[in-house]
Amino acid sequence: MQKTPHLLIACHECGLVSAIPPFNGSGKASCPRCGHTLIRKVINSAAKVHAYGITCLIMLLLSCVFPFMSFSAKGVSNSISLMDAVRVFHHFDNNALAAVLLTTIIVLPAIYIILVMYLFHVANKLAKGQAVISPPSLLKQLSRMVFRVEIWLLVDIFLVGVIVSLVKIAALADVELGSAFWSYCAYSVLVVVFSRSIDKEWLWENLFPSYSTGEVKAGDTHLSGNHVACRVCHQINEPHHKHCQRCDSRLRPYNPAKNTAWAWSFLISAVIFYIPANLYPMMYTVSLGSTERSTIMDGVILLWNLGSYPIAAIIFIASVFVPMTKMLIIGWLLQATKEGITDDRDALKKLKYYRFTELVGRWSMIDVFVVAILSALVNLKGLMSISPGPAALYFALVVFLTISSALIFDPRVFWGPLSLRETSFNSEVSGELT
Repeated sequence: MQKTPHLLIACHECGLVSAIPPFNGSGKASCPRCGHTLIRKVINSAAKVHAYGITCLIMLLLSCVFPFMSFSAKGVSNSISLMDAVRVFHHFDNNALAAVLLTTIIVLPAIYIILVMYLFHVANKLAKGQAVISPPSLLKQLSRMVFRVEIWLLVDIFLVGVIVSLVKIAALADVELGSAFWSYCAYSVLVVVFSRSIDKEWLWENLFPSYSTGEVKAGDTHLSGNHVACRVCHQINEPHHKHCQRCDSRLRPYNPAKNTAWAWSFLISAVIFYIPANLYPMMYTVSLGSTERSTIMDGVILLWNLGSYPIAAIIFIASVFVPMTKMLIIGWLLQATKEGITDDRDALKKLKYYRFTELVGRWSMIDVFVVAILSALVNLKGLMSISPGPAALYFALVVFLTISSALIFDPRVFWGPLSLRETSFNSEVSGELT
């Protein structure tokens, strides 16, 4: 196999193959048909990754070591650390949610940051012609893992959950923020900045240069039948390959019937779990011997009655409106694949709805994180305590299943098959630089 003389990338949202011209400086290349970002160039990406990565890890360590916040009422107080919020579900025999919290806000982000820094270190050495000890098979495995877990990093969502928790309990007692809270705020911002500083194309080209795409040319699509594009490293492979020749990822040939069936199965499961998630209590509040159960809507109504209208709106949108809307949109899109797409304008319209489901899906976890913070913080030795209800697990399953349904759904189905669709973009098409 020979290295390709120019970069060809197949858009995984519309299937169009584009030739990306070389460009200097920061910027991005977008698909000329659907506008999806194909690559994003970052100047001095390796240096930025190491600088932001080290700072992220320091802030995470400080967040786990020092007090996070304290809660006091009628002379009784309770102080918690970040790990207390993670362990609270384990304390109430809900190990599945405990694992979700530990994984999504601490373990996965830390592994993600460390591995990205390591891969850029190796790529930088290879770019300078220096030898590396790590075998290519290990580097490929680490690279695949890193770029598949990005969507499951919920650091920023947990921070919003903490802020919502503060508003909920501010009217009940005094809350004092610890130094770990401010460290976590910095950590959340830095994780986002860190992910934006990664130049994936530079990393892949220096770790494993792209190979010849054979007869594939700009203007081909997923309907051409002459290639299978890797969703992880963007390598265009010949159709007979089962695994990517560049990163060894398992390839996903265009198979709308199979992908649609899996998407339907995840969606139907989410709808089933959404019913108990709203009927069962999300948390129990014990105050002076009396127990009060609260569903998701009860929490929204309570915040509204307390005058916290913006927070009530956030909880309602994230925990009620977004999951329901996302399930309805995914169901509508799946049904639309059976009815057919009339033209490219119709395809773009449905693609925008699909992007909306990808964008907002993770934010529904806010209510689960709110329950974790409140359960860990409000524990005042019989005076007042909050414990998670069964709806928390069901709601987390709804979020997981709707995200999985959107991930398995193949938006390329919007772009075919229609007559002349493949010829509407010729071989002269190229990535649009912005």
